[in-house]
Amino acid sequence: MIDVVNYMNTTWTAGKNFDGVSLKYIKGLLGVHKDSKKYRLPSIRHVVPNGLPDNFDAREQWPQCPTISEIRDQASCGSCWAFGAVEAISDRHCIHSNGKVNVQISAQDLLTCCNSCGMGCNGGFPSSAWEYWVDKGIVTGGLYNSHVGCQPYTIESCEHHTTGKLKPCGDIIPTPKCVKLCETGYNVSFRADKYFGKKSYSIDNDEDQIRTEIYKNGPVEAAFTVYGDFVTYKSGVYRHVTGEEMGGHAIRILGWGVEKGTPYWLVANSWNEDWGDKGYFKILRGSDECGIESEIVAGLPKL
Repeated sequence: MIDVVNYMNTTWTAGKNFDGVSLKYIKGLLGVHKDSKKYRLPSIRHVVPNGLPDNFDAREQWPQCPTISEIRDQASCGSCWAFGAVEAISDRHCIHSNGKVNVQISAQDLLTCCNSCGMGCNGGFPSSAWEYWVDKGIVTGGLYNSHVGCQPYTIESCEHHTTGKLKPCGDIIPTPKCVKLCETGYNVSFRADKYFGKKSYSIDNDEDQIRTEIYKNGPVEAAFTVYGDFVTYKSGVYRHVTGEEMGGHAIRILGWGVEKGTPYWLVANSWNEDWGDKGYFKILRGSDECGIESEIVAGLPKL
C-alpha cells in the first residue's frame, strides 16, 4: 500500500504508522456511526467576509489557547466522535473568553455518560456530542494519567508501532462505566465542574461557510470516510488514491492553506503524535474529499 501510494506520485507521501497492528483494530478506531448523517443539527449560515485569508491556522490566530496545539489519543476505543467534539469545545471555551477559560474538556465524561450519543467505544454521533454539551454540560479532564481536571481519560495509550515505549495495541475495549465523580484530589464537585454550550449547529457543505465558521469561532468537528490508504499518511495533502472503505472517522479541523498549488484543510487527528505528521494531517479542500465537508458540527460556549 505504501509503495503504491508513493509510486503514484500524488499530493501526499505514505509511510508506516500502524506497524504490526491488525486491520480489525484500525477499523475499531473509526467510531463515527454509519447512521450519523441522519442526525444533523440545524445549520447556520454566515455572511462570508471579504478577504478570508488564503492560509489560516487557529494555533497562530489564538496563541493564548494551548488546547488548539494539543494532539490527544483515543487509544483502544472507537471514541473519535467524542474526541473531535471535546477538542474543538475546549478550544472554543478559550477563544470566546479571550483566553480566560483555559480548560481541557473531558472526553471521558462525554464518552461514558452521554446515552444519546451512540455506543461509546463502538462508535457514536458527533452531532449528539455537541447537543450533550448544551443540555448536560461536560466536565474537565486531560490525557490518560495526566491527573488534569475532574475526569482525565482512563484508557491507556498503546503503541501503534512495532517498536516503541507504550504497550502494544490489543483489542478495542468495552466502554468504561459512567461515574459522576471527579478523581480523588480534584477539589471541585462533578456538578460544579460542568462547562456548557449555548448552542450547537451544523455548517453546510460549502467551503466558504466552513472557513468563515473557523475564522470567526474556532476549530470545528468533522467526519469523513477512511480508506485503507489514509492510515499510511505521513505528509502532504491527502486525497484517496487506493484501498477499501474502512469506516467513518471524526476529527478537528483547525485551519486551511495551499501546498504546492493544492488547497487543503489542516486537521488534528486523535491517534497520538506518532501518527502522520506529528499527529496532524492535511486533506484536499473544496471538493468534499471523502465527505470531509458534508458533516461539520460546531457550537458556541456559554460563558
